[in-house]
Amino acid sequence: MKRVTGALLSAALVVGLSAVAFGQATEDEVAKGGQFPLAAKAGQDSHAFDQAPPGATNQGKFDMDKWKYGHAWDAPPGVKIWNPVKLKMMRGQKVVGGTVFAATDPDTYCAMANGGYDFTWTEQQHDARDWKELQRMWAACPFAKAVPGVRVAYTDEREEQHAMDAGALVLVVPTVRSYEEAIKARDWAFFPPLGKRSVGGGQAFNLYANVPGGYRQTINDNLVLILMIETLDGLKDADRIAKIPGVTAIFAASSDLGNFAGYKQGDPDYEREINIVHDAALRAGVRLCGPLAWRDRPDFTCFQGGTELAAIARGAKDELGNLANTQGKPEVGPWAIGR
Repeated sequence: MKRVTGALLSAALVVGLSAVAFGQATEDEVAKGGQFPLAAKAGQDSHAFDQAPPGATNQGKFDMDKWKYGHAWDAPPGVKIWNPVKLKMMRGQKVVGGTVFAATDPDTYCAMANGGYDFTWTEQQHDARDWKELQRMWAACPFAKAVPGVRVAYTDEREEQHAMDAGALVLVVPTVRSYEEAIKARDWAFFPPLGKRSVGGGQAFNLYANVPGGYRQTINDNLVLILMIETLDGLKDADRIAKIPGVTAIFAASSDLGNFAGYKQGDPDYEREINIVHDAALRAGVRLCGPLAWRDRPDFTCFQGGTELAAIARGAKDELGNLANTQGKPEVGPWAIGR
């Protein structure tokens, strides 16, 4: 889909003037139109903590550990996966995320998103771009060839909620150091009953208002969650992390597994680290991710590609061929030989 006009972008997607389902939900908007046949009587203790109203599934004293989750948000029977990245990964096919590192301009983002990648790896860990800028970029071409993906800064409810509400379909969480941290990463990414994501509305409900089965009902099945193993702590828990329900893939971080261990690619100790992540993915039956340079490494099927700046340089070089970097060299001035 081509980039939408600025008017449509601001009116429908960024500002979100019309609420679609939970699109721009407030507590009041969700509750409108209700009747209250089971409401507590004015001024009277209903004893709801100790006893359930007639017809309730959860009877007896309230116990959150024994709570039976309801079916109000079940996906319709037979609804198909609509996230193309999730679909490819389920088939065992290779997927690549193009890294949007520093861009804040929607045109640049959309060019990258339509450049042939499966998803965009919008970088929020190592760049200073804010969430409003990210939202504008994603809204400019919501149905580009590459679906919106992001690496958040760390495992955190606020970080992941921003990402999901903005419309992320691929969520990458870095430096996962323990099983407990991985559980939190999963919990903030998914709605109940799998996780603990809050319903607060946001751009995602507008972008995906018309997906098969409904966004709230189906996003848990369509989200791709990638957890990055980058430290020795993460390696210790790699097997348990990979087996957490909801985890789509684990990522063997090529740079930081060296950074945190003191070895480089090719060293036996470094290769052992990578193979620990490899083995954990295979044992858990999840996808194995790494840098695009490892596209031919056994069992790796998802990858982080280069940045938009690198892509521009590569594209110019391909276009120019043997005319690349043949600039004239005057003897004087700022472009002089040897400057």
